Amino acid sequence: MAEITNSTTVGQLVAERPSRARVFERFGIDYCCGGKQALGDACAAQGLETQRVTAALHEADQQRAAPDETDWTHATLRELIANILDQHHAYLRRELPRLTEIVAKVHSVHGERHPELVEVRQTYDGLRAELEAHMLKEEQILFPLVQAMESLQTVEAAHCGSVRNPIRVMEHEHDSAGAALAQMRRLTNDFRMPEDGCNTYRAMLDGLAELEADLHQHIHKENNILFPRATELEASLAQATTADQG
Repeated sequence: MAEITNSTTVGQLVAERPSRARVFERFGIDYCCGGKQALGDACAAQGLETQRVTAALHEADQQRAAPDETDWTHATLRELIANILDQHHAYLRRELPRLTEIVAKVHSVHGERHPELVEVRQTYDGLRAELEAHMLKEEQILFPLVQAMESLQTVEAAHCGSVRNPIRVMEHEHDSAGAALAQMRRLTNDFRMPEDGCNTYRAMLDGLAELEADLHQHIHKENNILFPRATELEASLAQATTADQG
């Protein structure tokens, strides 16, 4: 396990110990879309002392790992993809339609007193549409390509070319999803309940906060673990093929 230093990326830190995500969530540090940032740079961007965050990370490391805390850096890519599908894609397909109804209802009832709900609804609807298309591209193109490389141990010809091509598209869409999450958090004042809110309003805020937390984990597993490992696998297989041909 790498030492925690100012130059260690936040994505690598969470990849090695998933429980560290809670520390970064607490300090508002983006470890999923911003996972390639060095710890020192990420702290500076938030106006935080790196020593304070490092101390919190060490404290988290001393606590016993949760029973379901899997080290995905050492699992097979097929196992990691299965987890993304079973945990995160299944969650989105279950939760997105439910939240659509709740967001629309809250906007209808409270929109006159809270005009920001217009933008909340527009941002959420755009995010849902993007996520649903995003999942299909992963399930139909990227994931099968990665699974085939791992199981066959060869670089198969694909219409998308290198695995790096769909990965670049997925990372761009992750950035867009991250921006939408940040926008909804800002519009709802960090998902805080207004004084005139009702139970449905609370359900919307709780649902959006839960969606944000799940997507952070989802994007982290892909950006910081799956994508780099798939890229490295393709490169090593291509190198082996070239050596054999030579």
